[in-house]
Amino acid sequence: MEFTYRGHVYQFEERTCPHCGSQLDPWVAPPASGWDVVLVCNNDKCPHYDGSSHDIEGKRDGSRLGCRYAENPDNGYKPFNLLAVCPE
Repeated sequence: MEFTYRGHVYQFEERTCPHCGSQLDPWVAPPASGWDVVLVCNNDKCPHYDGSSHDIEGKRDGSRLGCRYAENPDNGYKPFNLLAVCPE
């Protein structure tokens, strides 16, 4: 997969979410995160994401934070949970 951002061309393996089978999409991380571009499952029906707002311990009441499945190409596509805002 090829992804271009600000004139830089990135080449990634075609990757899919192990939870729902959707293709992972490139996402440009904020500069302070230490990441460059990561691959994220953006399927709102993914079982990893759907209901994940209930799985985060210690978050304040009313917070809509949940987790999307993501992989970092810079470290061998190692998976991690990317915090995301869940729909109400």
